[in-house]
Parts: sequence; structure tokens; C-alpha cells
Amino acid sequence: QVRLVESGGGLVQAGGSLRLSCAASGSAFTAFAMGWSRQAPGKEREFVAAISRSGSTTYYVDSVKGRFTISRDNALGTVYLQMNSLKPEDTAVYYCAADRDRVLATNVNNYDYWGQGTLVTVSS
Repeated sequence: QVRLVESGGGLVQAGGSLRLSCAASGSAFTAFAMGWSRQAPGKEREFVAAISRSGSTTYYVDSVKGRFTISRDNALGTVYLQMNSLKPEDTAVYYCAADRDRVLATNVNNYDYWGQGTLVTVSS
């Protein structure tokens, strides 16, 4: 079991930046591959970025490559999503997730545990 709590969402203008954080508690953090997904109004949840248990490998959906960076601090039990050059189409609720079975999880359906989400709104 792991509990995930996201923070850092908010309102930002197009071209701006935000950093999301996700604090994990309850189990050994390094046992989990971590990721971020998002869900825009009226749309299905979409995978955004993933990071391996050690943090050595990352993976991104094409729409955020070069703009978003996922990282993790295993000593603090926290995963981050640095979002730069934000666009209105990035507006969504962003969810942190953990997968206990894989070294790297690149599909929304892989994840076992989810946070409550944090809203990111990008104005044009």
C-alpha cells in the first residue's frame, strides 16, 4: 500500500511553468515505478510521463516531450513533474500514480495506486 498526495497545481498563463510534487507514504518508495497522468474535462485519462524505480529511465508522451521533465527523490519519497512552455491544451487534473509490478510503467492501466489529483489551468 502507498498513499500519494499531489501538490503544485494552479493557474498559469500560456508559456509559463509549474512544478508538481507528489509525496508518497506507507511503503518503500523505491519499490514503485512512478508516473503522471492527466484528465481534461470530457476526456479519458491520458498517460503523461513515467520514471523507473531508480530514476535512471524516463518516458514521455509525445505531446510533452521537450517541455515536461519527470524526476524523483527516493530519499524524500517524492516524484516531481516540471512543466515548462505550458499550453492551454495542457489544462487538466494531473494525477500521480505508482506501479508495484514494473520497473517502468508507460500505460495508464499499469498503475495500482493513485493520488487525488491537482488541477492545472493554462490560460491563453
